[in-house]
Amino acid sequence: MNNKKTILIIEDNIDIREGTTEILELTGRYEVITAENGRVGVDLATRHIPDLILCDIMMPELDGYGVLFMLSKIESTAKIPFIFLTAKAERADMRKAMEMGADDYLTKPFDDVELMNAIEVRLKKHEQLSADSGEEYDLNLSEEEQVLLLQELLANSRVKTVKKKQSIFEKDDSPTYVYYVKSGQVRSFKLYKDGRELSTGIYIEGNYFGYASVLLNENYEDYAEAVESSEVILIPKDAFLELLWKKPAIASKFIKLLSVDLREKEEQLLGFAYHSVRKRVANALISVAEKNGININEVNACTIDITRDGIASIAGTANETVSRMLSDFKEEKLISKEKGKIYINSIKNLRDVKQ
Repeated sequence: MNNKKTILIIEDNIDIREGTTEILELTGRYEVITAENGRVGVDLATRHIPDLILCDIMMPELDGYGVLFMLSKIESTAKIPFIFLTAKAERADMRKAMEMGADDYLTKPFDDVELMNAIEVRLKKHEQLSADSGEEYDLNLSEEEQVLLLQELLANSRVKTVKKKQSIFEKDDSPTYVYYVKSGQVRSFKLYKDGRELSTGIYIEGNYFGYASVLLNENYEDYAEAVESSEVILIPKDAFLELLWKKPAIASKFIKLLSVDLREKEEQLLGFAYHSVRKRVANALISVAEKNGININEVNACTIDITRDGIASIAGTANETVSRMLSDFKEEKLISKEKGKIYINSIKNLRDVKQ
């Protein structure tokens, strides 16, 4: 019995068309039919009724938007999972594709893993919807159950080792993954035309990042790089969204994380508006301690590992100003230096630093 799924590839670039076909056929799980333009693609889709369609946007005869529009009006093809293949990374184009009813998009060049993940997730989701089994999704999950589900998601995702200062994603990149710090430390930041950096987040072992752009279906608004040699787990966007769709309790967890991120950014902006540089540097040191998992309500002294550049990025000031503030704090016995790291002698006193 042939249990292979049929994939229709509509792509005018012969190299991409043949390369994608080869990848899919090598798995032994798919039969592939191909079309060199949109008009041929619509004809093949209506005659063969494939299980999934991969379609380029910019094509002669009929573009990808036209293909999707025409197939959505035909009862037999309206519900076929539809994934755009596009070299166009502009936000407006991606939004237009999703608003028209596309299930997903892959930005060229994409790798084999991205392609297979996108296809498998969409086929699985389509089967679940078609079965209409009346499955009840858990509205309430214990913390332990949430942890187990997220651990399973992580276990099925790829681990990437990143070196110190190595980029993980850049501003305006299309969100393909949600990231999880398995070990090490990662920071996100904005970069201004004059060369200044503004830190937007510090992530340590056990932290997720990059999920806001995935949830909003928008390109990244900042940069992310490893602060030190780190291991980062790359959770495919589709697998992440499917879990949230099936388990509202997990979705609620990430909504809360988004709320915390928003509150921290609001506090940061208020600090820029109303706090002196001295106060902002003190708050930056405390923030780093918190981000490193130190309970500042229970511990009054701790060691943190951060560069002057990092502090300047969080505090929104110049390196020279940070050096001067750290010297002042050292003279006031608020901090000391230990093997290149900063030892906070009293979190309480640092928090009470006056304007």
